[in-house]
Amino acid sequence: MYNVRSKKATEFIDHQEILDTLEYAEKNKGNRELIGQLIERARDCKGLSHREAALLLECDQPDLIEKMYKVAKEIKEKFYGNRIVMFAPLYLSNYCINGCVYCPYHAKNKHIARKKLTQEEIRREVIALQDMGHKRLALETGEDPKNNPIEYVLESIKTIYSIKHKNGAIRRVNVNIAATTVENYRKLKEAGIGTYILFQETYHKENYEALHPTGPKSDYAYHTEAMDRAMEAGIDDVGCGVLFGLNTYRYDFVGLLMHAEHLEAAMGVGPHTISVPRICPADDISTDDFENAIDDETFQKIVAVIRIAVPYTGMIISTRESKTCREKVLDLGISQISGGSRTSVGGYVEEEPEEENSAQFDVTDRRSLDQVVNWLLELGYIPSFCTACYREGRTGDRFMSLVKSGQIANCCQPNALMTLKEYLEDYASPDTRAKGEKVIQEELEKIPREKTKEIAAKNLKEIEAGKRDFRF
Repeated sequence: MYNVRSKKATEFIDHQEILDTLEYAEKNKGNRELIGQLIERARDCKGLSHREAALLLECDQPDLIEKMYKVAKEIKEKFYGNRIVMFAPLYLSNYCINGCVYCPYHAKNKHIARKKLTQEEIRREVIALQDMGHKRLALETGEDPKNNPIEYVLESIKTIYSIKHKNGAIRRVNVNIAATTVENYRKLKEAGIGTYILFQETYHKENYEALHPTGPKSDYAYHTEAMDRAMEAGIDDVGCGVLFGLNTYRYDFVGLLMHAEHLEAAMGVGPHTISVPRICPADDISTDDFENAIDDETFQKIVAVIRIAVPYTGMIISTRESKTCREKVLDLGISQISGGSRTSVGGYVEEEPEEENSAQFDVTDRRSLDQVVNWLLELGYIPSFCTACYREGRTGDRFMSLVKSGQIANCCQPNALMTLKEYLEDYASPDTRAKGEKVIQEELEKIPREKTKEIAAKNLKEIEAGKRDFRF
């Protein structure tokens, strides 16, 4: 039986409730009046239920879809303005004991180059990332208790935070590792992680078990209930996501929103972020093997409706997606993107030869961080390297209350400008710097509070004079 507050995976992600929801959406997809009412109600920024969102996703009428996109953009701008947060993944190890059929790290893959970074190699990778200008990382590693125990992850986090090279510093480390125990989540919390990220891959239990035939990840309930354990351990911010294309997108879309509703109801705060990766080619993996792969048009609609349904959440898109695709979804809800990413182990210091491929997936958007920052500035966005909320304790329900009330912009706008200024001073090409300075001057005038504007202007001058790390 469906129970949003239950701690049991098969009850807060109830199979029959998803089927009933999909039936409801199919039955009502021609009801223009109802769909129009939902789109209009979404403007109050209170979100929609999984059933209401499923109906919007099913809508195939161009004029109503256009209205949806317009409202998604309005909501994005209300909560996140024109700021886009920058990050990069850092792959520590690709040793893995799981049998996930869609991932080249799977244990039976004998021709992928297996690698694990030493602490000195991590140091070199982090310096390379700092020299690009990155301040926020997402740690990635395969599941292998022997090669990648929790102690290795904790030591790696400590190493990353300790490195200060020139003006560089990693100020927030998010962690994407396998589902683990409450005790281990407490250790991650004590290590000072930002967001704990775990993708569900698919919420369809039967298909999940078929896609994960061996290894600890094959336990659907343990994996699906991981966010509850993480939050019980004191981790305030968690990030959800599915790998669209593994299963039918409609089913997983509904499951994803039900998971967000569960966290809000049972844990008091919904997901800090939702990621929207799509299945893509990689070593030993072809998208031809997955009949549920989705096209760009469907992908854009998914992004827009998630933004409408869960207005408070940050939305993340990676370099799996092309420049063209990323540009289209920025307006529809995305608030964080990666730039200059490498998905191979040790790939930032030296790009590995093709015959030594250790990457988890192929990168489509291969531009440098500076090229991505330049592109965002041209599109009218503020590339932000801000990590202030995490470092000021504005996490979990404290962060969400500020987002939902719209007050977060009082911190985010000046912090985005100051961290962009740091990037321009330390790392930007001349063209990017010129574009960035122009944007900073224009956006500074838009800060509504005169005192905040005055302090931000003063701090920007201090940054130009060589000082770093100001924040509201």
